Amino acid sequence: MTVSVHDPRHDPPPSGWSDFVTRQHLYPPWEYGLLGMEAWLSRNPPLLAVARSGDEIIGAMAVLVCVPGRGDRYAPSRTHRLVPKIAQVYQPWLGGEGFFVPSGDQDVVRALERGVRAHVGPLLAGLVYRNVPVSLAPLVSGRGRLVRRVTPAASVLENTFADEDEWLASLSRNRRKNIRRVDRLVAADPSLVVRFGPGRTDVDGVALAGMLRTHRAKFGRQPFDPRTPVAGAYLAEVVRRPDVHTLTYSDVDGQVLAFSTYLDHPVTPILQFWASREDRGHLYFDCHARAIRHVIAGGRKELSAGRGKSTEKGSLGFGARPMCVVGVPGPLVGR
Repeated sequence: MTVSVHDPRHDPPPSGWSDFVTRQHLYPPWEYGLLGMEAWLSRNPPLLAVARSGDEIIGAMAVLVCVPGRGDRYAPSRTHRLVPKIAQVYQPWLGGEGFFVPSGDQDVVRALERGVRAHVGPLLAGLVYRNVPVSLAPLVSGRGRLVRRVTPAASVLENTFADEDEWLASLSRNRRKNIRRVDRLVAADPSLVVRFGPGRTDVDGVALAGMLRTHRAKFGRQPFDPRTPVAGAYLAEVVRRPDVHTLTYSDVDGQVLAFSTYLDHPVTPILQFWASREDRGHLYFDCHARAIRHVIAGGRKELSAGRGKSTEKGSLGFGARPMCVVGVPGPLVGR
């Protein structure tokens, strides 16, 4: 088994990476071009570690090498060589998708860790797995490693429904009435233009990113969050992809009032971003209802809607999928 570590800002993509992403149905943020764009526009640029058996890719890990005091500068240079570093296994815009090992083999995970340790060098103070589904915790836990549950849990709706009516029938009477009321409100609003589809070229990614930053600022920054706010250039590239559906609510002049992105997938699509200019709670519920209907119509197994607003999502049929964080002291990385 061999491991290579790639900096998407400077290095060419790993041989066979695009085919691996397609074959394994990895989500768009794993695409090497998007990783590179995210790296150039981030204060903690992601690296990609790839494990191989012969020529075959058997595992991958996205890692943010975090340096204290770096601030919010984009695309920091290769400095701070004498400062202790923390490696965070994290796909910034996918939550619990920081590593992917199709075989579920812990030896592959440990080999990826050793590759990261060799790349970062002796000043690696530790490695942190953020937002790991509890079902995957055995792959990354072990002696001397700290494992803790995180809240809130991820929200996932299991699609056991034959059609939309069956989903609605599974909800409480009040929520069912509310969804139907929202349907009528949106349909009867002549000032609201609703569009949902893949490969959107009619929306301004920079404007969407600005709305997303403003929306998220209302809730404050998460503690120890290594991410940089979503860049406009990155979001502009995302919404133009054929495997990303963008839902927009606009006024008659074309100004976007609220939007969401939906990462398509044959098994588990993800509701990724949501933002609105004003307090438009009914559009939030309309957005989730549309995504659920899309999943039911497409026969997908489930829908993931991320963390937060668990009460609202629970009322729509989403269940809590527990997650954990795993801390690995520097000397134990790869062991």
